[in-house]
Amino acid sequence: MISTILIIGGGQAGAQAIDTLRREGFAGRLVLIGDEPELPYQRPPLSKKYLSGEMAADRLPFRHRAFYDEHRVELKLGKRAVRLDAAARQVTLADGENLTYDRLLLCLGAESRRLNCPGATLPGVHYLRGLIDVPPIQAGLKPQARIVIIGGGYIGLEAAATARKMGCEVTVLEMADRLMNRVVAPSVSRYFAEEHRAHGVNIICDTRVVHLAGQGRIERVVCADGGSHAADLVIVGVGAIATTELASAAGLACDNGIVVDEYCRTGDAAIYAAGDCTNHPSLHFGRRVRLESVDNAFEQAKAAALNLMDRSVAHDRVPWFWSDQFDNKLLIVGLSQDHDGQVLRGDPASRSFSVCYLKGRELLAVEAVNHSKDYMAARKLIADRTLLNVDKLADSAIALKEAI
Repeated sequence: MISTILIIGGGQAGAQAIDTLRREGFAGRLVLIGDEPELPYQRPPLSKKYLSGEMAADRLPFRHRAFYDEHRVELKLGKRAVRLDAAARQVTLADGENLTYDRLLLCLGAESRRLNCPGATLPGVHYLRGLIDVPPIQAGLKPQARIVIIGGGYIGLEAAATARKMGCEVTVLEMADRLMNRVVAPSVSRYFAEEHRAHGVNIICDTRVVHLAGQGRIERVVCADGGSHAADLVIVGVGAIATTELASAAGLACDNGIVVDEYCRTGDAAIYAAGDCTNHPSLHFGRRVRLESVDNAFEQAKAAALNLMDRSVAHDRVPWFWSDQFDNKLLIVGLSQDHDGQVLRGDPASRSFSVCYLKGRELLAVEAVNHSKDYMAARKLIADRTLLNVDKLADSAIALKEAI
């Protein structure tokens, strides 16, 4: 009998697992352990509307405390799990409390990748991952403040757009030859580089940061090419690493995330994992993946919750992602890694277009810029493995759903 379920991690996955467990009838003891003191909250606004002050703090939580009280969820917030004894089915918290479980769900998330160059720990150098990171960044986002963003990925570009809208002077430094180079096509990279430059952001690619300098506080960022960029504040967005220490120390397999099967189950039959921390199989794409995605955390946690109750539900959703930068919305659905063809639909100059990735005639992924119709159509076409007519696909006057 499953009488106690522990969930470690208070992000999107942990919050969704609680909702699903109670909604689906689990009536036993349910405990949520989170190392942050706040109720589980949304993270995407941290680099956008919450950072700019447009969104109030009380709009961040997924659910307010009354929900947890009503559904008999024991909250152990601001408490870090420091040891997992899989054999004894016991979790030890930093304050010494021991909790036993019948089933355990790890929703540990990911941590910001840190710079290791000289000066990386100077005051004024920030990472943007959690709620606690926002106030010191907000304090520095003043008109004419010189903000240097290290990293031209989602977080860096979203923070750059927010800082620029707040009147700051913004420079983005990217080591690769183009923005978002790991996740979007060159045409999409060019579009967003042009958009940022049109708003006054200084974009510099092909540059590597080697030194952060300042007398007691960040003053400038020095690059390998000799370039030096004045900085009152630095935001670092150079990727994230799956949080796996607790699982690894307990003997669970970890390889770019906690290794789970399609049922979100680790090598221990009583321990499951969901969200950014997992390395899981994508049955649709035939490969193992680790995804940093709100949608994946949401869907995988739903599957994990059902499997915690022995429902045997495979997690096999086509993932999707989004990014808001200035008045642009980038929507990505699918995974493009194995494509052998690429089709541009529409003209980037129109500020509404999409890039389709194909393997043969099968649609694998779509990157839609200000084009929600293509994005919505792509979700179904990819899930159904629909074979497309490439000539029709290239004609933006033909709806994507009709390009068959």
